[in-house]
Amino acid sequence: MPPESRVEQVRETLHGVEVADPYRWLEDTESDEVRRWTADQNAATEAALAAVPFRGAIRGRLDELLRVGLLEVPRVAAGRAFFLRREADRDQSALYVREPGSSEDRALVDPEASAGGHLVTVDWFFPSADGGLVAYGLSRGGDELSTLHVVDVASGGVLDDRIPDTRFSSVAWLPDASGFYYTRYPAAGSVPPGEERYNSRVRFHRLGDDPADDPVVFGEGRAPTDTYSVSLSRDGRWLLVHVHQGWAKTILFVGDRASGGEFRSTGEERDAIFSGELDRGRLYVLTNWEAANWRVLELDPATLELERARVVVSERAETIVAEIALVGGRLVAHELQDASSRLRVYALPDGGLEREVELPGPGSVQGTPRARTPGVAGEPDRDELLFGFTSFLHPPSVLRRDLATGTVTPFAQLPWPRAFDGSSYETRLVRAGSADGTRVPIFVVHRRGLPLDGSAAALLTGYGGFNVGMAPYWVASLPLWVESGGVYAVAVLRGGNEFGERWHRDGMLERKQNVFDDFAAAADRLVEEGYTSRERLAIAGRSNGGLLVGAVMTQRPDLCRAVVCEVPLLDMLRYHHFQVARLWIAEYGSADDPEPFHWLHAYSPYHRVVDGERYPAVLLTTALGDTRVDPMHARKMAARLQAATASGLPVLLRVDEDAGHGLGKPRAKQLDAETDVWAFVFSQLAAEPSPAA
Repeated sequence: MPPESRVEQVRETLHGVEVADPYRWLEDTESDEVRRWTADQNAATEAALAAVPFRGAIRGRLDELLRVGLLEVPRVAAGRAFFLRREADRDQSALYVREPGSSEDRALVDPEASAGGHLVTVDWFFPSADGGLVAYGLSRGGDELSTLHVVDVASGGVLDDRIPDTRFSSVAWLPDASGFYYTRYPAAGSVPPGEERYNSRVRFHRLGDDPADDPVVFGEGRAPTDTYSVSLSRDGRWLLVHVHQGWAKTILFVGDRASGGEFRSTGEERDAIFSGELDRGRLYVLTNWEAANWRVLELDPATLELERARVVVSERAETIVAEIALVGGRLVAHELQDASSRLRVYALPDGGLEREVELPGPGSVQGTPRARTPGVAGEPDRDELLFGFTSFLHPPSVLRRDLATGTVTPFAQLPWPRAFDGSSYETRLVRAGSADGTRVPIFVVHRRGLPLDGSAAALLTGYGGFNVGMAPYWVASLPLWVESGGVYAVAVLRGGNEFGERWHRDGMLERKQNVFDDFAAAADRLVEEGYTSRERLAIAGRSNGGLLVGAVMTQRPDLCRAVVCEVPLLDMLRYHHFQVARLWIAEYGSADDPEPFHWLHAYSPYHRVVDGERYPAVLLTTALGDTRVDPMHARKMAARLQAATASGLPVLLRVDEDAGHGLGKPRAKQLDAETDVWAFVFSQLAAEPSPAA
């Protein structure tokens, strides 16, 4: 049994409402008392999950499945393809390079060979235009606090340049690779405590110079929560700076380096997203300005006059343009239709549709939608298009298409899991009616011929926020579940990008409750259609998805038997005081303001727990190295639920060390975490792993 948690009588009045916070003491990660409490919680969780029958079989099958590895779509420079891949027996992804015309890959950066070994990860990378150098970020223990390094591609030697504080950095190289523009946060101690998580700036670094002297070229005087990404035209004249203000507004600034760097913008007043790509002196902009389903405009970078913009790809009712790339003198668009990817090639400059690139089936051109890694890649002067493909039943692959001939060939493919035949399973798209009548799509994956009699165990997941789409994608553990007779379902919720900006905005700020209603409706639909029953249904979510399942659990305790709530936000009245969470106020609102306080207080899971309620079984997970979502959320929620629930079902907390929000977690740690999650799910739903496991 988990230990009892001390109650502290903390009460405060916020905007006329008295709010109790009995476990505020659990916010202090550095407290000895909190450390002891955490150790006791971990011990109780370990004991409970170690007793699960078939745990060894679950772990053995997951070990095989995680050996499938990871693969991302390359970035291409001067014909060289650079990409991250994790091989079967490795803990971390290495950065590889493939030369033009070759099929051999060479490891360029192996983080496991550095000090710290399996805990070090490559967070991001940007090759120079000539393909001769690559800037990349390394961090340790999943904290994502990158240090920028530069590697020489020909020799493999690492330059002396080291730039700290480059979390989530964006890099734009000069054409001659003598230096680059990049984004950087303040050093700890140079600003008041906590401010080093904000106040990013665009700086310029010339190779060999002291980074401490790198001048700021953009960002001074702007809001501390503005974040930036940068790119440079191939001739070096135009510097593009994307200013991100939350996930519903991005302002595009263009600086003319030939005339001293004066910046023009698409306008601070326009509440829309602008994303630009430059080629041959023209700027192509993907935007939802006056087009909720997105469109592509051509602008003159010297003026950025939107009134004179030429429409290259028009807005359409049935398709969302999610991403564009300029390849071989054409515009390639990754589009979404019914929450699945389409890939279309448009001629320039007129924008006429040349062809649709055939994909292997319904799926996504991105390996993991929430990672927001590019799904398409290429160069404006080369006909080679590289694109990713994955689905629920297809591990990630990268395909190559020659835009001149139309020939499609494989570039890289992850190995197929042992003893898993994807043709034995099917993916269905069903729809549920949400509380306001909105039709919510649900992808449902299961063995062919599944009897719809409610007898199957099912796991339902979703995300619903930050403009992140949930097209079909590979999940390493999915074969374990479906080959054991389980149903795997993904709800396509408002808050994502699947159906345009209206769909996103209908799931944020004062309309966040729509997301929870959508998810509950999806769960109800699975039961009504006979895919499962209440007692055999689990719901799961991570991060913003953890908030999702936390809110749904407290609003509908009868909805399901079990809840997996990973690295979650759960105290929505205080979330913005921790880590980088002020960046999310644009998506959620802040309890410091009266109106948002009332939205947040109405659904904040920690504040909606009721004594004596019969809550489902719950597994909460977090990590001490998480620099995005503070572990205090999971700690406080675990204590509150353990004290309140009358169901007799377990409420377990799993706190990882030397891990963060998820990026860079070593394969070995992933195996430990996934084993615990699936042991919990199998045991609570009275399911057994397939004998093949």
